[in-house]
Amino acid sequence: MQGCRTLRWLKLISNDALTAMSQDDKLIDLNAERAKRIHDLNDKRLNEVRQAFEQAMPLGKAKKKPKNKPKKR
Repeated sequence: MQGCRTLRWLKLISNDALTAMSQDDKLIDLNAERAKRIHDLNDKRLNEVRQAFEQAMPLGKAKKKPKNKPKKR
């Protein structure tokens, strides 16, 4: 009997702890934070590569398209 009471008590404690944890606003989702960090690192790396590419092969200034004369009918 003692074991069943202890087991029930542990289940109640764990359920209460889970309920309290789900209501806590200060919890941090580590997976989401890691995903944000990886995204930021990838963006930083992409910008560095883009800048290096632009320095190595600069693009010419965009030419303005000449206005076409209206066609005679």
